[in-house]
Amino acid sequence: MKAFIILVPVAIALGACRQDHRGAEVELIREVRAMSNKAIAEHDTAAIVRSWTTDYHLVTSRNAEAHGRKENAERIQKEFESKQDVVYTRTPERVSVFTEWNMASEHGTWVGRWKEGEEAIEISGTYFAKWHKVDGQWMIRAEVFVPLKCSGGAFCATSPI
Repeated sequence: MKAFIILVPVAIALGACRQDHRGAEVELIREVRAMSNKAIAEHDTAAIVRSWTTDYHLVTSRNAEAHGRKENAERIQKEFESKQDVVYTRTPERVSVFTEWNMASEHGTWVGRWKEGEEAIEISGTYFAKWHKVDGQWMIRAEVFVPLKCSGGAFCATSPI
């Protein structure tokens, strides 16, 4: 009975430490997401790329896919050149961490805004991101963006294949 009385508080304390550790990991992921959002707002491709693993994979809201840092960096740079005022913001709603494997998931909402001529375009929806902690740094391995609303201009009138 004495062993049980001693082990229960120890087990509870260890569980609390694990939960606190995961909470700290969630905050680190949220910080990287905030830096990524800031880099997109500033059209800083080099800073955006630092949040991706080398094999980063993207599925856009229009079903375009790109794989790897180089291909995705080229894609986002072209986007900045063709839509000079474009801003995408991702807002995490839920981040879950599996510390034992250094992986995490992020689910949230996103919005993109830019102008085509005089027309304001706004597209928004949900997203999922898979994170992987590499050499002590949380990085995004994959992102999938699902559109749920689009307003303004021909962009929204033309459905992707």
